[in-house]
Amino acid sequence: MGLFKKKIVKKTYDREHMKPVIRASICTGEEVAGFKDIRTGKIEEIMLIRSPEELEKFKEIYEITEEIAKEY
Repeated sequence: MGLFKKKIVKKTYDREHMKPVIRASICTGEEVAGFKDIRTGKIEEIMLIRSPEELEKFKEIYEITEEIAKEY
């Protein structure tokens, strides 16, 4: 039972050259949220997504309002 919520620290990313993506494994179904460099196609993995709440936390931390694309 917690009386106080942990404060979420807002972080930023290069919105001009990076886009948020979710990399999903075809075999295991594991999902990892991160950012894809638009120029090179390289994905920087940030956090493992195990539930819808964790995805919402990722979106809140990086202030993402749009839908995040999945890549397999």
